Amino acid sequence: MSEVADDRPDDRLWALAHAERAALAEDLAHLSPEQWRHGTLCGEWDVEEVVAHLTAAASVNQWQWLRSMLGARFRPDVHNRRRLDEHRGRTPAETLDRFRAVVTSTTAPSSHTPAYLGEVVVHAQDIRRPLGVTRTPDVDALTPVAEFYARRDFTVDSRKRVAGLGLRADDGPFRAGDGPLVTGSTLALVMVMAGRAAYLDELDGPGVVTLRERVAGV
Repeated sequence: MSEVADDRPDDRLWALAHAERAALAEDLAHLSPEQWRHGTLCGEWDVEEVVAHLTAAASVNQWQWLRSMLGARFRPDVHNRRRLDEHRGRTPAETLDRFRAVVTSTTAPSSHTPAYLGEVVVHAQDIRRPLGVTRTPDVDALTPVAEFYARRDFTVDSRKRVAGLGLRADDGPFRAGDGPLVTGSTLALVMVMAGRAAYLDELDGPGVVTLRERVAGV
């Protein structure tokens, strides 16, 4: 489990995000050139593009985000593409160096720290799962993300996906909602709330049918 000395919630969450970024950077250091071009669970982006996106996310403050969104006419896909291209290096090695440089960043467009921790843990698995890398984020990092996703929509429509369902993690303290039950690991619950259908088969319970339909409809 992660050791976090500061009791202030945001400091604790940022420390967890930093640990998850560092773990991802360690995994990325072992990739072959072909693996950097491998597909991910994140739409059409390959591994290098997801890493560049994570670097951008850790480099843009509130005013930079607003200027970028204005320039993109409030089209998030255009904003994300432009910032990704800005932070991708000339080679995967340079892209990785740029990501390493923001491992301890606390820069973010807003104060919704659980969402930015979620961005790290979800995109890390977007990369790891297709590559067969088996590292699992710490339950301490996953639990606040699961709690945030279950109570509100922010960067993903997580709350809508699980509305009216009861969620129960079988490896940690996460519990949310009432209704047809969905059980599984905290990681699988987080990833499905983020819309990653690849994790649906790791969940059990009568609520999975509804959840599968909702994820397929996204």
